[in-house]
Amino acid sequence: MIYEIIKLWGENTYQSSEENSFIPTLTTYVLNGSKKRGAVLILPGGGYTSTSPREAEPIALQFNAAGYHTFVLDYSVAPRRHPQPLLDASRAMCIIRKNAEEWNVDSEKIAVCGFSAGGHLAASLGVYWHKGYLSNVTGMEIGLNRPNALILAYPVITSGQYAHRGSFINLLGEEASSELLYEMSLEHHVSEKTPPAFIWHTFEDQGVPVENSLLFALSLRNKSIPFELHIYPEGEHGLSLATEETATSPVQVAPHAATWMKLCIEWLNLQFK
Repeated sequence: MIYEIIKLWGENTYQSSEENSFIPTLTTYVLNGSKKRGAVLILPGGGYTSTSPREAEPIALQFNAAGYHTFVLDYSVAPRRHPQPLLDASRAMCIIRKNAEEWNVDSEKIAVCGFSAGGHLAASLGVYWHKGYLSNVTGMEIGLNRPNALILAYPVITSGQYAHRGSFINLLGEEASSELLYEMSLEHHVSEKTPPAFIWHTFEDQGVPVENSLLFALSLRNKSIPFELHIYPEGEHGLSLATEETATSPVQVAPHAATWMKLCIEWLNLQFK
């Protein structure tokens, strides 16, 4: 396996503060061999305040076991604001495509997989990948950043009635305008350019209400974009794999919800056949 941590931006491009020298990174989990494979870019959750390790390497290794190269993005969070996280995700996707030959990635088979606020970032890339400002800032042509598929795990989607308010405050600031809140309420911006999606959530989620996934699925349906949607009856927010491997307490083990990874891989295999 090629395991490498790559800085997304040069120090002159990404201005760190004196108090915080953080620069976003892309960690590679590239399988050995010359066979071209699909890939998954993973965006952990954390409410746009952090990126959870429970939704990073454990997820990468599961997709590796299914035959996919994986990449984990440690993206910008508060006090950095929109559009920086989206610029990070866009550049990460471009880097994967730019290195597709070296890493034996099939550049037409790259999914983005996001959890919670990372799901919001993944869905943002899915609906906004074609916007010119992403190309202007990253210095890479439009289209290199396009995900071929979306995998959304208990995603933050809406800034409306069912919003996870904390994520939007961290992403946009306390004084975000109604126009900006609408722009980042992603159920309103699905288009024919949005990739197919695999979405899962739990009915019991008290952190990010299940309506977030339902609203996005309905928007996909209205634009005739194929999707697979699983709503599990039990399980709290932030389950990750929903197994003992990623659990930090017994309530994060949910055997029924843990079937999501197997179903997701089956779906991804169908998309990338």
